[in-house]
Amino acid sequence: MSTKVADHVLQRLREWGVEHVFGYPGDGINGLLAAWGRAEDHPTFIQSRHEEMSAFEAVGYAKFGGRLGVCTATSGPGAIHLLNGLYDAKLDHVPVLAIVGQTHRTAMGGSYQQEVDLHTLFKDVASDFVETVMVPEQLPNVLDRAIRTAYARRAPTAVIIPGDVQDLDYSAPTHEFKMVPSSLGRSEWTAIPSQESLERAAEVLNSGDKVAILIGQGAAGAQPEVERIAELLGAGVAKALLGKDALSDELPYVTGAIGLLGTRPSYELMRDCDTLLTIGSSFPYTQFMPEFGKARGVQIDIDPHMVGMRYPYEVNLVGDAKATLERLIPLLDADRGREWYDTVCANVTRWREVMERRAQLSADPINPEYVARALDPLLPGNAIVTSDSGSPANWYARHLTHRSGMRSSLSGTLATMGCGVPYAIGAKFAHPDRPAIALVGDGAMQMNGLAELITAAKYRDRWEDPRLVVGVWNNHDLNQVTWEMRAMEGAPSFLPSQEIPDVQYAAFARSLGLTGIRVEKPEDVEAGWRAGLEADGPAVIEFLTDPAVPPVPPHATWEQMEATAAAILKGDFDRTSMVRQGFKAKIQEFLPGRDRH
Repeated sequence: MSTKVADHVLQRLREWGVEHVFGYPGDGINGLLAAWGRAEDHPTFIQSRHEEMSAFEAVGYAKFGGRLGVCTATSGPGAIHLLNGLYDAKLDHVPVLAIVGQTHRTAMGGSYQQEVDLHTLFKDVASDFVETVMVPEQLPNVLDRAIRTAYARRAPTAVIIPGDVQDLDYSAPTHEFKMVPSSLGRSEWTAIPSQESLERAAEVLNSGDKVAILIGQGAAGAQPEVERIAELLGAGVAKALLGKDALSDELPYVTGAIGLLGTRPSYELMRDCDTLLTIGSSFPYTQFMPEFGKARGVQIDIDPHMVGMRYPYEVNLVGDAKATLERLIPLLDADRGREWYDTVCANVTRWREVMERRAQLSADPINPEYVARALDPLLPGNAIVTSDSGSPANWYARHLTHRSGMRSSLSGTLATMGCGVPYAIGAKFAHPDRPAIALVGDGAMQMNGLAELITAAKYRDRWEDPRLVVGVWNNHDLNQVTWEMRAMEGAPSFLPSQEIPDVQYAAFARSLGLTGIRVEKPEDVEAGWRAGLEADGPAVIEFLTDPAVPPVPPHATWEQMEATAAAILKGDFDRTSMVRQGFKAKIQEFLPGRDRH
């Protein structure tokens, strides 16, 4: 039997080492689906409940697996549904390939059913590479370039294959005019800055007495080097949220997250430093970085398009973080005082004590901070943790201690809702022998998470370690936006937009044959987490939490942070009145001056 174009697509994916493809069926990819049947489901087709979830699962797979994520969808609406997940990949710099169908070539341009101009649709999200395969000979070059580009640019790419082309007999490009041959594979490579630029960077860093380091996900492969340079410089290390698993939080000088969801020690680190070294991060919020002109700066980033645009750095080193630090470290002076370092470490210790006290304060019915705090010591050493967007991201950022060997991530730049559960499912296929924990708000759970529990139930037997624990903060409120309205607009909660139904998440999980536990009292929180982590399959642990607990910003003073939280949580403020009248005055008590944004 002849080899069809669709057969060769799957063969080429196998030759590239692709083991899983996340997708949803439709007649625009019928040829590919038939080829999957002939190939005995290799690479494995993972069926989500929605194409957006296919893309999110491919992103989670790529983030945690360190390899290409692949998703597929039919023409028209299926391709459109992929967009949000692909934008998540683009903004977080994740290699993902989308293979999408298109109407037959004979119908293109004829306003045919499900015909969408896919080149225009994907022009931005897959701007590094998007192409349509019109003849069989074109296929290997297009597919190979899409994969190589996704890896090289750490970006989503797209290959569009019309339905009739999928069913054509495959023929390879020949050795003649206007044919484009192709080949498999890509060599490993490392970018290294020039010696002159390294010496300039060393001069800047050696001149500083109060050095701050900011790391992102680009530092993940350079943990020993980051530790070494921090110790040499006597520096504190703050982390962008995408860099949470790039360095252990157990190190005494790691100040934790930076930004609105960040920590007080990170805020003070940036406020008071005289020198800034940024490694593998494009953290965008300059108001949380040193005042312009107050600190000298050096940046290390592998992408020349991402350097020099967040802060007026004196030296921009374009290179791999590990290789660059290996060459920079020998140029640094080791003889430094300890006062700055000791101050940073003391601030970290104090922050942990404050967070512990905040988590222990009473609430109605459960303090949302305590839910995360109780999970922290229970996390397995090889856990993979995902966080959805919304208020749980605050507690993820502040209360979970990343330890070496753990992995974690969230939608860092797009900050899209609905990624927590599909990220965890993608992670389970990348690492079927590791437990995954998704931290999700009730809004995100209603948006995407409930349906993807069906996917988790469908594939639970494929995972060597079947644990996928979904923790749901159920407060009947789209809480992050509610607090943003109060803080930034001075407006009360607009219930028609913010209040959401009370859904029985745990009961829904049980209806699928999964573990489902509803926790309504603080004394049951730890037992709820333990039950989920000890389950023999996916589990949903639903916590009824208090929507009135504020995600206090990091620039609130130590005293304001404790006093305001205690007053609210102990009922010294009339909650109903606060909601009606608006929170602006209350919030401004601990958002001093320009920092209130």
